[in-house]
Amino acid sequence: MSFKILVINPGSTSTKIAVYLDEKPVFEKTLRHTVEEIEKYDTIFDQYPFRKNVIEETLTENKIDIKELSGVVGRGGLLKTNRRRHI
Repeated sequence: MSFKILVINPGSTSTKIAVYLDEKPVFEKTLRHTVEEIEKYDTIFDQYPFRKNVIEETLTENKIDIKELSGVVGRGGLLKTNRRRHI
């Protein structure tokens, strides 16, 4: 059984994506974002819909069907935490 994996690496002004079939890369692209595009958003969390749309459009343009993906892996980014302080 083969696995098709989308890998996403968001940076400050770009998003690198790659699709792997098992361990073999079958598609790689760096999606560049202008400062003007990024400045529209107050936080990195607010950029999510923008970056998601750019990724989906790029995959569609390159005839990669997201329904065929076995998984998606992201590198970096921020996680919300719920920390409790113990005094």
